[in-house]
Amino acid sequence: MKVYIETLGCPKNFNDSQMAAGILEKNNHMMVESPEAADAIIVNTCGFINDAKTESIDRIFEMAQFKAEGKKLIVSGCLSQRYADELFEEMPEVDAFIGVNEYEQLPQLLDDLKERQIIRNGCDLDILESSVRKLDENPYTATIKIAEGCNNICAYCIIPKIRGKYRSKREEDIIREAEMLAKAGCKELILIAQDVTYYGKDLYGEYRLAQLLRKLCRIEGIVWIRLMYCYEDRITDELIETIASEEKICNYLDIPIQHASNHVLKAMNRRSTAASIDQTVKKLKKSIPDIHIRTTLIVGFPGETEEDYEELIDFVERERFARLGVFAYSQEENTAAGEMENQIDEEIKEQRLDGIMRRQLDISLELNREKIGSTLEVLVEEEDATGSYIGRTRYDAPEIDNSVIFTSDRKHRPGDIVMVLIDDAFDYDLVGREVS
Repeated sequence: MKVYIETLGCPKNFNDSQMAAGILEKNNHMMVESPEAADAIIVNTCGFINDAKTESIDRIFEMAQFKAEGKKLIVSGCLSQRYADELFEEMPEVDAFIGVNEYEQLPQLLDDLKERQIIRNGCDLDILESSVRKLDENPYTATIKIAEGCNNICAYCIIPKIRGKYRSKREEDIIREAEMLAKAGCKELILIAQDVTYYGKDLYGEYRLAQLLRKLCRIEGIVWIRLMYCYEDRITDELIETIASEEKICNYLDIPIQHASNHVLKAMNRRSTAASIDQTVKKLKKSIPDIHIRTTLIVGFPGETEEDYEELIDFVERERFARLGVFAYSQEENTAAGEMENQIDEEIKEQRLDGIMRRQLDISLELNREKIGSTLEVLVEEEDATGSYIGRTRYDAPEIDNSVIFTSDRKHRPGDIVMVLIDDAFDYDLVGREVS
């Protein structure tokens, strides 16, 4: 069959879709670039928070319009793992719902799909073998999933019930996958998991992220290595020293701290405290002076007072994070926080979110203006309609962070790395020109 995969959600989902595509091609199915060209459509969904669930459901209904042409429609991913039984009743348009660990069953499912069904096994199954992964045509940047699942029991989060307990991928398998990516042209390797700093604890009895990073740095062809989803309380001195001493590791760290009020952090069942977060940030900035920290925050958690919110605002102003995103708390069933009293009104959540993002806008502009006159390494991503190029620095992850718009006298393709002199700065973008 000709198969089209529509992917929603986080980079971990896109990684899963590449695995699914590789499995299908290995079994003589063909991937296509549009639903119109497909015999079967797979929607790989996100089911983390309400906005993501709504987007996933909307996209399923969009793809259902192609059912009139005789196409098969399959829903996979977190939403399917979490709500397959309910969705099976509510969405007769969908031929099959499969969970987060059932991609190896796709070829047989497509071959034998004669009646509607649900395929959803336990969420603690082994991680898929990465050798089947289908890469992009020019995979100059690629994620590598070093673990699946999560052992943290944050009060607001459903992920452990969807993805299962934490399972590290074996070090040798990660190295082999990274070498495969490098041979295919990958220059930027992005390590992902629900919590990359927990890596190795379940397999080896100790945290092994620093050791893994040092081995990845030895792979020829990889130029940048980026870390996403680091828990503050597991950022060890060894990890900081490794980032500081290894040139390939980007001086960029994604640390989702969620809040800065001890009252709220305790209610969230987070292990961090305001003091420990402050100490870790200071340690990082001292050891790695140009470190760019990305964080995410949750406002409107049940019981969050105006004083808690003011603490968070003060914290944002004090720490001056280079990159910051904010979510309004989403009340999720089957979570501890979903059952809590003192749920916050949606209007108040939005006001608090807007208040922090307005302040962060000023901070981002101030930090960007400090870069005017500096020369930065930039990875080219695309050429715009005017002939200028758009790229990213080492301090920016794809899709979510800042861009650099620059001119050049030379022709470039995505994945080229060039030096750019920064001439101007805006809230979230830099402007410059290539220099030799």
